[in-house]
Amino acid sequence: MNAIVEISGKQYNVGKNTKLFVDKLQEKEGSKITFENVLMVDNGSNTKIGNPVVAGASVEAKIVKHFKDKKVIVFKKKRRKGYKVKNGHRQQMTEIIIEKVNEKSASKPKVPTKSNEVKPKTKAKKQ
Repeated sequence: MNAIVEISGKQYNVGKNTKLFVDKLQEKEGSKITFENVLMVDNGSNTKIGNPVVAGASVEAKIVKHFKDKKVIVFKKKRRKGYKVKNGHRQQMTEIIIEKVNEKSASKPKVPTKSNEVKPKTKAKKQ
């Protein structure tokens, strides 16, 4: 079963035992995390596409480690002006392994009831 999931604003195509390198997540190494922003679920014969997300679908993953990515060189130059600037940085990354893709999660989505709805107040007209 495959899914397209949104993690930190980026979309990834994942399946069981898929290893991903994503922007750094706040959780500790070894902890499990659940992603609810599943955009599409495909189990071979049936494909569900969300609008914008698939209701009840989730992806469970385990954080393997946090690390720094390769160095990115930022070089700026303006020709004939003697202006050159060289900078660089190493992006913070997290390695995760996808453990499970769920079509339907155990928790039911919250549906607002009529008692919780706020009714707009109308003003009576004076005659």
